[in-house]
Amino acid sequence: MSAPEPDILVRITDAVRDRLAQEPEPAGLEARARETAGARRREGRRSLLSALNAPGVRVIAECKRRSPSKGWLRQPFEPVELARAYEAGGAAAVSVVTESQFFAGQPGWVAAVRRATALPVMQKDFLLAPRQLFDAVLLGADAVLLIARALPGPHLGEMLGVAGELGLEALVEVHDARDLERVLALPATVVGVNARDLETFRVDLEGAAALARRVPAGRVAVMESGIAGPDDVRTLAAGGFRRFLIGEHLLRSADPRAALAELVACA
Repeated sequence: MSAPEPDILVRITDAVRDRLAQEPEPAGLEARARETAGARRREGRRSLLSALNAPGVRVIAECKRRSPSKGWLRQPFEPVELARAYEAGGAAAVSVVTESQFFAGQPGWVAAVRRATALPVMQKDFLLAPRQLFDAVLLGADAVLLIARALPGPHLGEMLGVAGELGLEALVEVHDARDLERVLALPATVVGVNARDLETFRVDLEGAAALARRVPAGRVAVMESGIAGPDDVRTLAAGGFRRFLIGEHLLRSADPRAALAELVACA
């Protein structure tokens, strides 16, 4: 009997580790990142947390070219055009997926999107090592995604600490109660609850909502994945949730601005 195929998160993180092992860290990367972070603190930053804490339904709208489960999501794909549409539609922030092998992303999109809008920009990638956080600062990210399950043991806390030193806010993603327990033991302020099972790709919005209810007051719960339209947002909003990360529904829309405006109007 053959061994079971590893889930998609394992395959992606293995590929990222291989790339990091094959590519030496550029000389002076950390020093340049810390210098840049210092300059941005003096200039003022765009805060993801502040954007999510504003009144009403708050949506982190995603720029993502493809996914391993759904294939190509939008063709042609123009992240700057999308980001401007999202801003006009009332987005709280923009998430830019930059992983190249599985998602066909490009790191340069972060800077391009940030130049094109006034919104906080989150780099969404599989960040496993501090050098990737240094890159995020130099790319211009205001925030980053940290996936709890991809950062076992003390690594999650270490990455969260380095992100904080660099002035990067972090959306820390959980998939189950064990992830959440680890995250709540750390000073993670923004907690993303992913409704998609990483082994089967099934979506369970009710289960995710039950998990998100365990996020205590004083922290921000963001519902992620599987939100198919206004009905889902209205249902979740009726249950007390008003912060969402939404990609596919917007990316497949003929008019992302109008589609987002419809979601933001839900309450």
